[in-house]
Amino acid sequence: MQFPESWLREYCNPQLTTQELADTLTMAGLEVEELEPVAPAFTGIVVGEIKEAVQHPDADRLRVCQVDVGGPELLNIVCGAPNARVGIKIPCATVGAELPPGPDGKPFKIKVGKLRGVQSFGMLCSAKELGIADDHGGLLELPADAPLGQNIREYLNLDDTLFTLKLTPNLAHCLSVYGIAREVSALTGAPLKAIAYPQAAVGIQDKLPVKIEAPDLCGRFSGRIVRNVNTQVKTPQWMVDRLARCGQRSVSPLVDISNYVMFELGRPSHIFDLDKISGGLNVRWGKEGETLKLLNGNTVKFDDFIKVGVIADDNAVESLAGIMGGDHTAVSDDTRNIYVEAAFWFPKAVAGRSRHFNFSTDAGHRFERGVDPEYTVEHIERITQLVLEICGTPETVVGPVDDNKVNMPAPKVVQLRVDRAAKVIGMPVTQQQCLDALNGLGLPAKAEGENVISVTAPTFRFDINLEEDLIEEVARMIGYDHLPTTKPVAPISPKLRKENQRSSFAVRRELAALGYQETINFSFVEAKWEEELAGNTNPIKLLNPIASQLSVMRTSLIGSLMQVLKFNVDRKASRVRVFELGRVFLRDDSVQESDSSVKGFNQPMRVAGLAYGLADQLQWGQDDAKVDFYDVKGDVEALLAPLKPVFEAAEHPAMHPGRCARVLLGGKVIGHVGELHPKWRQSWDLPAAPVLFELELDAVLAREVPKFQTVSKFQAVERDIAVVVKEGVTHAQVMAAVAEGVKGGVLRNAVLFDVFRPKKLKAGEEAAPGSLAQDEKSLAVRLTLGRDDAALTDVEIDAAMQGAIAALQAQVGARLRG
Repeated sequence: MQFPESWLREYCNPQLTTQELADTLTMAGLEVEELEPVAPAFTGIVVGEIKEAVQHPDADRLRVCQVDVGGPELLNIVCGAPNARVGIKIPCATVGAELPPGPDGKPFKIKVGKLRGVQSFGMLCSAKELGIADDHGGLLELPADAPLGQNIREYLNLDDTLFTLKLTPNLAHCLSVYGIAREVSALTGAPLKAIAYPQAAVGIQDKLPVKIEAPDLCGRFSGRIVRNVNTQVKTPQWMVDRLARCGQRSVSPLVDISNYVMFELGRPSHIFDLDKISGGLNVRWGKEGETLKLLNGNTVKFDDFIKVGVIADDNAVESLAGIMGGDHTAVSDDTRNIYVEAAFWFPKAVAGRSRHFNFSTDAGHRFERGVDPEYTVEHIERITQLVLEICGTPETVVGPVDDNKVNMPAPKVVQLRVDRAAKVIGMPVTQQQCLDALNGLGLPAKAEGENVISVTAPTFRFDINLEEDLIEEVARMIGYDHLPTTKPVAPISPKLRKENQRSSFAVRRELAALGYQETINFSFVEAKWEEELAGNTNPIKLLNPIASQLSVMRTSLIGSLMQVLKFNVDRKASRVRVFELGRVFLRDDSVQESDSSVKGFNQPMRVAGLAYGLADQLQWGQDDAKVDFYDVKGDVEALLAPLKPVFEAAEHPAMHPGRCARVLLGGKVIGHVGELHPKWRQSWDLPAAPVLFELELDAVLAREVPKFQTVSKFQAVERDIAVVVKEGVTHAQVMAAVAEGVKGGVLRNAVLFDVFRPKKLKAGEEAAPGSLAQDEKSLAVRLTLGRDDAALTDVEIDAAMQGAIAALQAQVGARLRG
């Protein structure tokens, strides 16, 4: 919110300097982000009038002017501006004047000079030379009634300061000069000037038919017809200047009036060209397929993804409710009859609609935070007053205000406990202090007992809903700089993590040690990723996405990592290893509402990683090898160590059907690891397939508590078994059979150290007698046997080996290799 200090002081003028006023506002929660002078420092520049302008005898582009600055003599000044002509009033820098500093930072001092042989006793100035505008189109032309000789700083009110406030969303009532003046009055005790709303004399009884079809969109709609206005007049300079100092350029008289009242009172309004409206107006929700060309030239199309309010006539949509008017009914130089509209739009009905169409407006910014529904008629009277002053003609006539109330917000009553306020604020406060603070802000407060204050929230305060909101108001009025600094008196005890859990930071550190780099991505992704990579055809859709493509909540981290990979591959990265710890969002009817959960939605944490390119960094000691399934499987095992996961062949929407496994811990599936599906590799245009994994973070954080175990004094025994099994038998099945077959707890370890498969036979070739069949393989397993209390005997060793062989024969159909 930007505004000039002089405008604010018209309504409330406390005995404070500019800096003191800024500090007061900041300490009350209205952060003054910047203080900037309206114009840079300069002196000696006054209002002058060109009485004579003749061509310079020796220069085609120069004119010799006789300038009247209110002194006894005319000043002879040489000027090269294209608009230097007789009769205009302009800023004139007299001899000795100092202009604003130039690029070197030094002020430019005016001296008697000679231009092409003609003496010049001053300089005629443009707005750019004064530092008040960027336009250098010629001399700054002043109104004809500008008093000669008056200091230009005084005449143009240049000794003013621009305040830029950084307002939080709950301070919507401060999005106007009068709203800030109300705050200043409460903070300083300075009187607040009341605004008069003189009623215009009604000369006709014309009304435009208005139908409010959507009361959940619009609670009140007020309008008035004004006929025979002159839209070709020029906006008064005082209004142009004030708008410019609020960051708004002048457009046309009627548009400027509407913008002026918005900055003055916080009321966005709209002025229609009455003759372009067909029939009456209908306030309703937009229908799918309807379009509207806006004032900014954009054409928007409505859909069923998000409801958007509109104002339509009998033929088409004419305005985007609470945001921007349409191009068809916009006022122009040919406009003669107008319809002035001021409405109350519910904040929830406006919020997010501008961003849905990729633009924002001052009106939408205010309406989505809340605009007072009580003063629509008074604000129309204020607009009418300015229209009659600026655009009025002898034929101008005004119709009555047509006020339609269909769904006004009910007043909210909020109670404040004084002892609760003292506890939250951190200092003693009395009931009278709270009453004074709240009433000073225009919040009607009354005592109910010794400790309770009841407040009926006024219509301009949409942020007063809870007791904490009132406590904040009391704290703001006291001033944050007056709050005491107190140390906490409660004992602070560290929150210790359980020994059977590790921290998420330890997981990040482990993955970093494995060569992965962490990425942080949005939780909202493209709907296409969810359907293709997660197999989710019913994702959780966002009502107000920050970008049209990021429209759903993710149920997997794989899409986010693929986006990171694609970004790097497109920039010629040959080796990428990234991971992310993040939350996913799943539909789950069993989840109940709580402080940390949303009913119907499960939000677990996941950890996912992606490896692409070379398995290791480039080096001379080994050949280059692409990363494969087993490299990433080893990373997952290292991440979960000392827990030992089991990998089983499985399928996943994002992964290669034959190169994918699910990860199990304790018989529970905790995630998947596998190579990217060839179909998605092709659609993402990747030279090689990355290998990915995604695991439940809770399972990764779990760890075994170390248990003490003595080191055996007796030497272990190693024995090898070579068995022939079918090709479909897995390593896990073989290890499970060995573990079950060796009884008595003597098995220390079992390791598969060799795999042999027969050579494929050519057509017509026969296998040698006793050799392996084509669908068989030979596995060699080394068993480590031992006991802690005694050395194993030959009988125990033989019994263990026979038990392992018997279990292999029974469970996987193995036979000893001859």
